[in-house]
Amino acid sequence: MWVRSEESARRAADRLDQACEKPEGAERERVRVVTDPHALAGAEPTFVVEAIAEDLGAKSALLASLNGVLPPETVVATTTSSLSVGELAAASGRADRFLGFHVFNPVPAMKLVEIVPGPATSAETRERARALCEALDKVAVEVPDLPGFVVNRLLFPYLFGAVRLLEESELEPEAVDTCMKLGAGHPLGPLALLDLVGLDVAAAIGEALSIEVPARVRELIAAGALGRKAGRGFFAY
Repeated sequence: MWVRSEESARRAADRLDQACEKPEGAERERVRVVTDPHALAGAEPTFVVEAIAEDLGAKSALLASLNGVLPPETVVATTTSSLSVGELAAASGRADRFLGFHVFNPVPAMKLVEIVPGPATSAETRERARALCEALDKVAVEVPDLPGFVVNRLLFPYLFGAVRLLEESELEPEAVDTCMKLGAGHPLGPLALLDLVGLDVAAAIGEALSIEVPARVRELIAAGALGRKAGRGFFAY
């Protein structure tokens, strides 16, 4: 696992330690956290998944830099949830060996991976992505490179609708989420789900989908209440 700073490396190592302590966890010694991108080349990876901030400029710059480090046959995938896979593929310098690999939180529990080919993604690359999903015990669904793909394109109007209901009523977040969990059979209410996604990430996805981001979401972001990762959002953690 390559990360860009020593601070990120410490956080990643802590998360790995916690994950590997679980009954279904992997062997911790199989995962090494590094800050030198050339260590990736030394590992001779067959498949690299990029998962940095949801920012086109940052992702494009990183992918371009990785192209000079990774072996030519390595497949590179992005976990973007809202950006154009075609644009990122062009930046990667290996458009035939590039695709979207959109996983869902919490990743260990969620089965779906949206596989998003770019305009030049080869059939072999698509098959390798499906094989990786099978090895990870995930279900791969190939979707078109449209804003939001399938899940977020359908999900975010619903999530932001829940926020607008809060803005228009005197309901508490717990009441909205309880209604949707018990009345619609959802495992997680819409407001808790926004906290899990991260309100800053949710706002970026909304903007990419041309969906108006509710004022309540922007107020929470301005206050630093980004959801679970910040310890507070619609709920306190």
